Amino acid sequence: MRMNYRRLTEDEILRLKSQSCLADDWGKVTVAEEFSTEFVHHTRFSGEVCLGVFHSEFMLPGGIRKHSGLRHVTLHNVTVGDNCCIENIQNYIANYEIGHDTFIENVDIILVDGVSKFGNGVEVSVLNETGGREVLINDKLSAHQAYILALYRHRPELIARMKEITDFYSNKHASAVGSIGNHVMILNTGSIKNVRIGDYCRICGTCRLYNGSINSNEVAPVHIGHGVICDDFIISTGSHVDDGAMLSRCFVGQACKLGHNYSASDSLFFSNCQGENGEACAIFAGPYTVTHHKSTLLIAGMFSFMNAGSGSNQSNHMYKLGPIHQGTLERGAKTTSDSYILWPARVGAFSLVMGRHVNHSDTSNLPFSYLIEQNNTTYLVPGVNLRSVGTIRDAQKWPKRDGRTDPNKLDYINYNLLSPYTVQKMFKGRETLQNLRHASGELSDIYSFHSAKIRNSALVKGIRFYEIAIHKFLGNSVIKRLEGIDFRSNEEIRARLKPDTAIGSGEWVDISGLIAPKSEIDALIDGIESSKVNRLKSINAEFEKMHSNYYTYEWTWAYEKLEEFYGIKPEGMTAEDVIHIVEKWKEAVVGLDRMVYEDAKKEFSLASMTGFGADGSRLEKELDFEQVRGDFESNPFVMAVLKHIEVKTALGDELIGRMQRVSEN
Repeated sequence: MRMNYRRLTEDEILRLKSQSCLADDWGKVTVAEEFSTEFVHHTRFSGEVCLGVFHSEFMLPGGIRKHSGLRHVTLHNVTVGDNCCIENIQNYIANYEIGHDTFIENVDIILVDGVSKFGNGVEVSVLNETGGREVLINDKLSAHQAYILALYRHRPELIARMKEITDFYSNKHASAVGSIGNHVMILNTGSIKNVRIGDYCRICGTCRLYNGSINSNEVAPVHIGHGVICDDFIISTGSHVDDGAMLSRCFVGQACKLGHNYSASDSLFFSNCQGENGEACAIFAGPYTVTHHKSTLLIAGMFSFMNAGSGSNQSNHMYKLGPIHQGTLERGAKTTSDSYILWPARVGAFSLVMGRHVNHSDTSNLPFSYLIEQNNTTYLVPGVNLRSVGTIRDAQKWPKRDGRTDPNKLDYINYNLLSPYTVQKMFKGRETLQNLRHASGELSDIYSFHSAKIRNSALVKGIRFYEIAIHKFLGNSVIKRLEGIDFRSNEEIRARLKPDTAIGSGEWVDISGLIAPKSEIDALIDGIESSKVNRLKSINAEFEKMHSNYYTYEWTWAYEKLEEFYGIKPEGMTAEDVIHIVEKWKEAVVGLDRMVYEDAKKEFSLASMTGFGADGSRLEKELDFEQVRGDFESNPFVMAVLKHIEVKTALGDELIGRMQRVSEN
């Protein structure tokens, strides 16, 4: 905002009066040095009003031009930047600073009433509808920060300190004056009350915005569209809220899309979430939570990298003590059409839920599984999703669909399918399945695991799938660690294999998109509790550090697992041992890719051609199918799988060649 304003001259006041302008006190109206009265008509001034210049024009869709200026508007305690066009405000604009080159037309009312925090500090009763896991939303809220605030209630000192930190931020940004940024467009909108609006925001046809912040900027503008109602909210950069979406006590993260009458209350949506048609209540939607269907209700659940099928529902209510239950679908879990889960339940990472599940399963240590319901019984098929073409396709599409254009990213997202987080669960899952087999006998047809059943064949395959994936992960880690170096001795190999840091050993956690050693999360929590970390930006800086050091920490974990899985002491490892690991890795990679290839082939079977070639013969059916879907061998995904086999085989052979030279020395 410019600082050098002058008072109006007598001539300017007379001209403004002749143009149907009024003022409670003309002495309180100040203007820019080059101000001209030419483009100010039918305007009423009240309180302290500062006006910029009106030199430029706006080009509107359809080719119409409108000159900047004020027409048919009442301003009370408002600062208007240069080259703004404000007209046809039915009531008034009060207590706002408006940036330059902003266009506001056909709006009912825009005001700040009293001191407002603009959505900061609003308590969102996430996960538990009746309260107890409230997250205080703020402009800088990350999925990871919210995860700790919602789930670490067993550390009351931590929660108290995090609330203090958020309150400090909220109070610091509280004001009795709102702001509308530069290059903002607000058209045909109802009431805007206690809302802070960032640069380049577009608000068109919106019904009501109350108590919130729209953190738009030039590189990641926000769009708020027709029929939208938002109360007690924060909307982050690059997001679109459109087509009758209704949000109450919600945080919308970066590059989210909510529309088509989507309804949400007491919910958090983090980076790249999409919500259409359906309903959300008290959900923690981590990065890439997607729901598109009208009959889908997500309630009291934690999700991330999740796709909800049509008619997916959950219940947090057993009609006893109220809606007090919650559940978790770990990263990458998906629900099919008409699936249902009775909370509490916990579904393992990258699992698929089919049917109605009412027995409160916990499959968190059996990732990549299918949960299938038959006759009200949950059947578990462990590890089978590792060979699914859908899982691989999902992992490839998420990074490509990152719509965040703001360089200042709030969420630190790890896209890795195999990580210490998922592989540690495979170690536990493999052990669990082996123990089940020993306890119930190898000839049992059905094994019971918690409230689920596992068929014998599924259990045996599950152990094999997990072992293949562990081979793949540990082999990947070894190859990455040893790449690009010509070793002359086993000692050089051992020196290179030695981890750079002790951080990374032990348990790992996924705190809604960020995969990190639990020791580092605990260290951050200790820092918050001791007030060593006492600002929101400091908390986010710690998350960024964990994210940027992921591969360093990952190797520490993998190094320790080499002995457990291969029975090889890393400090005594030889070139022959490396060759053995890489051979196993090649088998695993090629084996998994072959399974994925065969899974993809099912999409091109004769059964998949049903409905093609209307009114024609089998040949016409095949030709029609090929024209629409393409040929299997030339399918881009299939070609990528075959290329992956080729590239990975060559990568393994190259390292084996280097190791053989060491062995020969």
